[in-house]
Amino acid sequence: MSLETIEVKAQHRFDQDRLRAFLVELMPGFVGPLEVRQFEGGQSNPTYFLRTGAGNFVLRRKPPGQLVASAHAVDREYRVLHALHRTGVPVPEVIVLCEDPEVIGTAFFVMRHIPGRVLTDPTLPNLPPADRRAVILSYVDTLAKLHRLDPEKVGLGDFGKPGNYFARQISRWGRQYQETETERVDEMHVLLAWLEQHVPEQSATSIVHGDFQSGNSLTHPIEPRVVAVLDWELSTLGDPLADFTYYTGPWHAGPGDRSFHGHDLAALGVPRYEELVEVYCAATQRSGVTHEWFYRAFHAFRSA
Repeated sequence: MSLETIEVKAQHRFDQDRLRAFLVELMPGFVGPLEVRQFEGGQSNPTYFLRTGAGNFVLRRKPPGQLVASAHAVDREYRVLHALHRTGVPVPEVIVLCEDPEVIGTAFFVMRHIPGRVLTDPTLPNLPPADRRAVILSYVDTLAKLHRLDPEKVGLGDFGKPGNYFARQISRWGRQYQETETERVDEMHVLLAWLEQHVPEQSATSIVHGDFQSGNSLTHPIEPRVVAVLDWELSTLGDPLADFTYYTGPWHAGPGDRSFHGHDLAALGVPRYEELVEVYCAATQRSGVTHEWFYRAFHAFRSA
């Protein structure tokens, strides 16, 4: 996601006066005037920058139009961000949730704006080696902090079903794929059938982000560390290894722009995959990463 802002796109415009009236009434300390810009980028939920007399904020909303069931769940994003605030997991502070579509056309929530960089390429090509290493280890540390949390203790004990994470995910993604398939791709159906037949026992149950990658995090404007994890719409209770193996995909990917394939990791300052496993497992008191190729096949299916 780019941090550049643009004028609100025509298809994403709404009545800004109604938004201002809502914020004046329900957001503590809000004062006008209100300036609304839209973040440029590929977010599935349109995201806006709000400049106000009370500071800068970010508004995230469901897109307009007919949506796939259970997708674009801004209410779930709000809930998990609210629960994680002050847990040590870096997230923006959420301010208010509005589920009334009469205000701006769809449900939305408002959170505080955090300055930072969005490093969309997971290979972090524009960082010096020392910073690249520090940022990668910060991502892994952030994941470990999330996965160490007890969902019950932070009020998320009912945020998802406690078991069968991959079976549920395969069922959902498989159904959505088949519902939106425009032409049959036999390999996808073969892979889906293989996944359904080879689901491993769940390694543990934790809060999972569901789409943890560099482009869904904010890095400090100067320092090589994560300051906020964003885009929680796929979060639930599930297998923490789903997050870890998804984030470490570039270490296993074939040749391409978003892969470490064929690169000298030491020269780039990139930790070896084995080191990431050691760091993550030590931080989460785990003995290792099992069934790894199932996880990678699942992520390949989901990405496709």
